[in-house]
Amino acid sequence: MEECHWSTCSTGAGLVDAVEEVTQWLNFGSFLTFYSNSQLRDTQVRRQARTQVRTQVRTHSDTMATEGEPSDLIKVLHLLLLSFSWGMQVWVTFIAGFTLVRQVTLHTFGLVQSKLFPVYFHFLLGSSFLSLAVYAVYHPRELLDWHDTLQMVLFFVVPITAGLNARWFGPKVTESMFQLRQVETEHGLGNQIGRGSLRAAYAKLEEQDPKYRAYRSTFRRYHGLSGLCALIGFLCTTVNLIYTALKLSTI
Repeated sequence: MEECHWSTCSTGAGLVDAVEEVTQWLNFGSFLTFYSNSQLRDTQVRRQARTQVRTQVRTHSDTMATEGEPSDLIKVLHLLLLSFSWGMQVWVTFIAGFTLVRQVTLHTFGLVQSKLFPVYFHFLLGSSFLSLAVYAVYHPRELLDWHDTLQMVLFFVVPITAGLNARWFGPKVTESMFQLRQVETEHGLGNQIGRGSLRAAYAKLEEQDPKYRAYRSTFRRYHGLSGLCALIGFLCTTVNLIYTALKLSTI
């Protein structure tokens, strides 16, 4: 066998190496393409699976929402809670206070209110929270229209205002009221029914006594905030009661 020239042999060997290297790169490129395609297919499959699951969950929740009609007992409970809250707010805010202040001395009136209002605020907080819970159970977020959303907001506002009065504004009003009472007792005021002819004496005391003036300012501030919360809560309960009445099929 003839021996090849060294340059020819080296050239042939170089071509073989080059071909092998190109083949390896082609194989590696094919592997990368296959791997990328497989990853893309897996991602698409996962996305489709997640979409199917979400659709099934949404469909299931919609079915539960449409099938979950409240029973007659729940309807009666819901109406009683609303009526209880509204009646209590009307009585305490607009009837009892205005009647009592004209029948007893100012200090007696303040003492009665200091005992009555904590009970009233906590009862209102409990009843309004139960109303919110009952309404939320039978009105899922997925099925709320703007009427239902408005009612949900109103139901949510009432326990907030009642809670502010029960835990913050109410106690502050009572605290400042007793501070005013102490100063007024020292000056012989507060044992009359209403202010009447003694308005000038109260005004003079407020002008001359910085401590009484500071107590009076604190009382007015927290009493105003408490009254504002009570009014907002009453309006929200009234609107919800009207909505409920309009949805009654018959009386």
